[in-house]
Amino acid sequence: MRHIQISHHYRSSQSGGDRFGNPFLSRLLIKWLCLTGAVLCADYLLEGISTTGFASAIFAAAALGVLNMFFRPLLLILTLPINIMSLGLFTFVINALMLKMASGLIDGFTVTGFWTAVFGALLISIVNWTLTALIQENRMYEYSEPDGKDDDFIDLNKRNGRWG
Repeated sequence: MRHIQISHHYRSSQSGGDRFGNPFLSRLLIKWLCLTGAVLCADYLLEGISTTGFASAIFAAAALGVLNMFFRPLLLILTLPINIMSLGLFTFVINALMLKMASGLIDGFTVTGFWTAVFGALLISIVNWTLTALIQENRMYEYSEPDGKDDDFIDLNKRNGRWG
């Protein structure tokens, strides 16, 4: 008999973790590497974006992550009326601004021009989203056999073509 146990993410991560010990740190590392890959892809595809090497791409990804975590929400709130009037298109300008700010912080990472920053931010967002979606595991649901101790599992048995 097969059982599907639906458990919360925090419960499954506390029970054993993963190879890196702390699941939060491993997810952060995976997202950081995905963003680094997206920065390198933008460097390869767009002429106005350049990195001096893998190390500068890693630092650029870290700078983008920190800027997007702290300054992007503030800028989105401050420019909310403009963003509403432009039907959200002003978000591309904010993303381009974050990319230009990251290029100002990191020595080996340069972004030249406004439109290069806009297209670079769009390309980095798309590539980062794609890589994260391809690599990330579905950690919300797990398959396990019930041991009788948990009462938060759903027992699905298929009988006569119906689930019950």
